[in-house]
Amino acid sequence: MATATQENVIEKGITLTSAAAERVREFMAREGGVGLRLSVKRTGCSGWAYDVGLAHDTGPDDHIFEDQGIKIIVDDKALAMIAGTRIDFVHQGLVREFRFTNPNVTGECGCGESFTVNG
Repeated sequence: MATATQENVIEKGITLTSAAAERVREFMAREGGVGLRLSVKRTGCSGWAYDVGLAHDTGPDDHIFEDQGIKIIVDDKALAMIAGTRIDFVHQGLVREFRFTNPNVTGECGCGESFTVNG
C-alpha cells in the first residue's frame, strides 16, 4: 500500500508538451515500444541527469503515467526526484532535445547536463 507521501508524489505525475508527445510518437513509430521511459542516473557535477529512452516493457517497480496518449514509465527510485516534471521537445537550429521543467530541482550545473534535488 502506498504511503501518503508516495501518493502525493504519484499524483504530481509526469506531463508532456504537444511537441514532446509528437516526438515520442515519431520514435515509437520507427522503433516500437510501449512508451517513454524516464529515469535518472548519477553523473555530472551536480549529481543527477535524466535518462530518457523508449520502454519496451514495464516492471513491477514501474509507475505508469499517461499524457496525450503516451505512456510515461518511471521506475520507483527516480519517482520522488522527477515527480511533477514537464517534458518539452525543442528544435532550435541544429539542437534537437528534450528539456525538463522539474519542480524538485534545487540546483543545476553550469552546462545544464546535471541537477541536484534535496532529500
